[in-house]
Amino acid sequence: MNEALDHFPKVAFYDTKPYDRVYFDAEAARLGLSLEYHDFRLSAANAASARGTVAVCVFVNDPIDGACLKNLAEQGIRLVVLRCAGFNNIDLAAAKSLGIQVARVPAYSPYSVAEHTVGLLLTLNRKIHRAYNRVRELNFSLSGLVGFDLHGKTVGILGTGKIGKVAACIFRGFGCEVLAHDLFPDENWAQNHGVKYVSQAEVLSKSDIVSLHLPLTHESFHLVNAGTISQMRKGAYLINTSRGKLVDSAAVIDALKSQHLGGVALDVYEEEEGVFFEDHSGTALQDDVLSRLLTFPNVLVTSHQAFLTEEALQAIASTTIDSVSHYVKGEEIPSVRLVVQ
Repeated sequence: MNEALDHFPKVAFYDTKPYDRVYFDAEAARLGLSLEYHDFRLSAANAASARGTVAVCVFVNDPIDGACLKNLAEQGIRLVVLRCAGFNNIDLAAAKSLGIQVARVPAYSPYSVAEHTVGLLLTLNRKIHRAYNRVRELNFSLSGLVGFDLHGKTVGILGTGKIGKVAACIFRGFGCEVLAHDLFPDENWAQNHGVKYVSQAEVLSKSDIVSLHLPLTHESFHLVNAGTISQMRKGAYLINTSRGKLVDSAAVIDALKSQHLGGVALDVYEEEEGVFFEDHSGTALQDDVLSRLLTFPNVLVTSHQAFLTEEALQAIASTTIDSVSHYVKGEEIPSVRLVVQ
């Protein structure tokens, strides 16, 4: 926290890292806010740490349940800002009943996540990560590094919001046929970009690669499960850079063991809270499911870093701080950012 800003309205930031703070500090100084950073996640047990602030800012894995919100409300806090697009970690009904506004960052850089999606696929398919490690050990053998051309393959996109659309266009640039499914299809966009909307079952059965770009809802929870995996082509690749709980990890492990899935690339994991974003290199990983996933040579996992570009971090900081500034000034936060008002 910058001591020169102590007299400005204070916002408590939770689960922050050094790469976050550079961007938030610059925006806060510009708009006259003081930031109080905490490394830990906000929860009901530590909500008292927000005392004296006008708002709290949390990240994707902070468990903001009813008890936590009640503690915040008792301290007079009436704004929770999420520096992410997803909001499944917060009890929206409790927030509304307590008169707490909840704002998010509905869009930052769809290119960051979409490009990481394709980067994961290219790395996994062409075994770039394995080749890198070999060459570092002066092993220049090519055995076991055979991949396949993306050109001519069929890619299935489940969810065509901003990120899904960008991913689809990138795959079209590789010369892929792109099939898509969305509850609210954008037929004009699809026609203009050579994308075809089909049923979810057709996406699964006809795609060589299936990429997830969906929000997490009750309906989409474990969308990828034993039943839907069985509909996929044998040897198909699964990519998830969206929400961890879209995928039943145990079912994926079974499909990898049976070789029904040809490869899996994940930037998110259903039980990532307390694991991702942290350094566990000096301890034993306590999550047996994740440990098993990491043993497969055709599985690639990154630690929820798809958003991590300069452009995305700048946009997240700008939108988040701007929302708090509106609130402090008694102005309406833009409605597109509000999930509870």
